[in-house]
Amino acid sequence: MATQYRAAHIGSLLRPAELLQARSAGSEQLRALEDKHILRVLQRQKDLGFRIFTDGELRRVNFMSDFNDAVEGIDESDNLLRQWQASVAGSSTQPSRVPGIVVGKIKQTRRLTQHEFAFVKQQSPGDIKVTLPTANQFPAIYYKKGISDKIYPTHSAFLWDIVPIIKAEIQALVSEGAQYVQIDAPRYSYYIDPKWRGYVQNEMGLDPDAALDDAIRADNACLEGAKRPGVILAIHLCRGNNRSQWYAEGGYDAIAEKLFGQLQVDAFLLEYESERAGTFEPLRFVPRGKTVVLGLVSSKLPAMESQDQLAKRIDEATKYVPLENLALSPQCGFASTMEGNLLTEDEQWQKLKLIVDTAVKVWGRA
Repeated sequence: MATQYRAAHIGSLLRPAELLQARSAGSEQLRALEDKHILRVLQRQKDLGFRIFTDGELRRVNFMSDFNDAVEGIDESDNLLRQWQASVAGSSTQPSRVPGIVVGKIKQTRRLTQHEFAFVKQQSPGDIKVTLPTANQFPAIYYKKGISDKIYPTHSAFLWDIVPIIKAEIQALVSEGAQYVQIDAPRYSYYIDPKWRGYVQNEMGLDPDAALDDAIRADNACLEGAKRPGVILAIHLCRGNNRSQWYAEGGYDAIAEKLFGQLQVDAFLLEYESERAGTFEPLRFVPRGKTVVLGLVSSKLPAMESQDQLAKRIDEATKYVPLENLALSPQCGFASTMEGNLLTEDEQWQKLKLIVDTAVKVWGRA
């Protein structure tokens, strides 16, 4: 089946300065400012020619904060540091704080994205995409030995307490009319990068292959029963995205057969903007009829890609996936954290225009 949308973006968009300042200051005007700028980015997406819309995640602190805000049991004061690699040669690496540790039994207190989706739906921009963090995100970074294991004896026990929350949110969104639900799943990069496979084995104390199997089962359990006519269930795989930095590298080869063959999604949104992502060859394992959204445009760097080069790379990918099952996007969001990547809003919109224009050139429509 040919994909419905040829031009896509991952979901998050750069926050304007006044929104960042209002959030940092705890302003009473924050919600009104969020509304104003969400209306602005919805209109901008429409003006550029997109046919699928998001709110830019403008109400979130980071791509997974909707989960933190909806549950009890996470301590956000005792933060750990994680090293990231800079995307720009010569830039220093910056430590990033992990936004929480599980210290109590996870208890849901409200819906994750109901407030986000309801506002966008009210505006009727067109088809709507809502992004959610994978359940696998949280055991990988929130589980701290000596603290979390007093509540959950294993990472897997914590993971499977999260699954029903994400599953229920997906079911609710589909029932409420979302046309596109995307799971953001950076933790699969642990299984393609040797240093992170080592982290899984030595620091988390898990067998990497068994942990990968558990991760796939968990994501499939979250998606179970959500498929409806006209609804796309998708997963986005990345290698880290924080202030134009990344933490993992490597092609999809080590996980492609298992991941592409077993994940019960309609579309895979894949990073392919640099050599860190490897070749298109692993796409041979994508089942016939599923969509691959090629993340060929960098959301990390301001330099503009060439439309001719993008078209050439899309053509190269057709060796493994038919053109009718391909689409184009940035490699990741522009602001997986609210501070955003190191480019301007104008540069962001120029890149998104390039994606729409290239889609029209290659497929005849966005």
